[in-house]
Amino acid sequence: MTHQTSTTETPPALCVLYDGGCPVCRREIAHYQGLRPLRPVEWVDIHADPQAPERLGVTWEAAMARFHVFEGERARGGAAAFLLLWSAMPGWRHLASIVRTLRLQGLLERGYSWFAERRLGSRCTEASCDIQPPDADLSAPTTER
Repeated sequence: MTHQTSTTETPPALCVLYDGGCPVCRREIAHYQGLRPLRPVEWVDIHADPQAPERLGVTWEAAMARFHVFEGERARGGAAAFLLLWSAMPGWRHLASIVRTLRLQGLLERGYSWFAERRLGSRCTEASCDIQPPDADLSAPTTER
C-alpha cells in the first residue's frame, strides 16, 4: 500500500496598506483584523509608517489615494485589492468568489472609485486624509522590506 502525502503550498502572506489616520479606513480595517484570516496578513498603517509604501515600490501619494494589498511582490489596488483581501477572509471569500464568477470586478471598481473620490474625499477633513505625507523624511530611500 502506497501512502500519498498532500503537498499544498502555503500562499504568501498578504500585506495590506491602510491609513490609520483616517477614521473610515480604521473602522474598515478593524473589522477585517477582527476576523481569523485563511492566510497570513500583515497590516501596515502608512500613517504611522509613511515610508512603508516606498519600501514596497508604491509612492505614498498612490497609497493614500487607493487601497493597496500586496501578494508577494505583486501590488493590487482598488477593487482588485479588496477582492484579494476578501479571498483571505472567512465569509468574505464567498463574496469575492461571486464577484469574480459573475465578472463584476469592473462594477466594483467603479463603485470603489466613486466612493473614494466623492464620498470619502468629502468626508475626510482631517489632515491625515489629505494626499500629503505627514512630517517625515521621505528623501532617504531604504531597502528594508
